Amino acid sequence: MRKIITMTQTTLDGFIDNPHLWSMPYTNEESMAYAMDLALGSDALLLGRVTYVGMSQAWPGMSNPYADHVNSIQKYVVSSTLEKAEWEPSTIIHGDDLVATVTELKKQPGGNIMIWGCGQLTDTLMEHGLLDEYRLLVSPVIVGQGQRLFRGENVTATLELVDSTTFDTGLLALTYRPVNAAGEQATAG
Repeated sequence: MRKIITMTQTTLDGFIDNPHLWSMPYTNEESMAYAMDLALGSDALLLGRVTYVGMSQAWPGMSNPYADHVNSIQKYVVSSTLEKAEWEPSTIIHGDDLVATVTELKKQPGGNIMIWGCGQLTDTLMEHGLLDEYRLLVSPVIVGQGQRLFRGENVTATLELVDSTTFDTGLLALTYRPVNAAGEQATAG
């Protein structure tokens, strides 16, 4: 079964918007290699509309091994308003069909499905127990305001830390997996 993995850049105080303003001083070759390894283990992206639109404007013009992989894999964009997904190969998932569609995608053969960013999409999948792994790239900076990492009222989860990596820049990569009420790793989906 395929895993749904969410990877998000966050500040130490849990804010995720405008990472270009605070994450760049903590990004280096080592942290880029970490992100590339994770991307290469995935053969699809699952994105919310806002993230998809932003990425679709920037990524097609990039050319390096990381960008080439991202540009070539299947992209699923969740939206109730987007009429056409220009960044190929892409498929639009209508919001009402999200849970059923993701449940079916997980059953299909293939590599992991990666979510970049955190928002309503991640909150909804978390609420339905469909996330298998949380990868947080924590920059050692406090911004004090902005968009919170998790925002949904019904979003609760018990997680187990399964890996941590500290980079020379102070960036911390944390990997968590959900656990069930008995304290065992949960099987999402």
